[in-house]
Amino acid sequence: MSVRRILVVGLGNPGEAYRNTYHSAGNIVLTALRNQIADTQPSFSMARHGKKSTAASIGPKYSFLQSPCVMNVTGPWFAKAYREQLIDNGLSPAELGVVLVHDDLEEELGVVKIRDWARSHRGHNGIKSVNASLKADPEGKWARVSIGIGRPVERERASVSDYVLSKIPRHARGILEEKGGAGLLSALMDLEKKWEAS
Repeated sequence: MSVRRILVVGLGNPGEAYRNTYHSAGNIVLTALRNQIADTQPSFSMARHGKKSTAASIGPKYSFLQSPCVMNVTGPWFAKAYREQLIDNGLSPAELGVVLVHDDLEEELGVVKIRDWARSHRGHNGIKSVNASLKADPEGKWARVSIGIGRPVERERASVSDYVLSKIPRHARGILEEKGGAGLLSALMDLEKKWEAS
């Protein structure tokens, strides 16, 4: 059975204080992608998804959602939003592709990689929360797309935490939007081809 719709969820922290931080790279790049395909994908607007007010862009093929939750507790909302997509669109799990877009400390800024859904979370609290709340339906098509944000020289937990929650400088954000947006589009195209062939 072919994929009829693709749910793409960007991870990040809500609120003005955290919107422009490295940990919100998933949301930043998802917005950049929307801007690149604006002729077919509507602007983000607030709507209820997963029983929360959520920035959403619902097009003919893609449902783009930006997580409205603090990273560590994203999972319950994600699970509700996924089930809503199935019910509201009359889809079986096999007809809905699911892509989780998140920041990645192990890759250079703006580098985009497709990750297997079951791959290690490598300490990412948003992925851990999603995995704890929703088991991937074996009938469905599931993938993660990581967005490189670089990493501080110091590796201890406090330094890493400070880094991911720090403001992104303007030049770095430009790289993230340009490379990340194009990379995410390419990743989605690759996933669609893979899913259609499977």
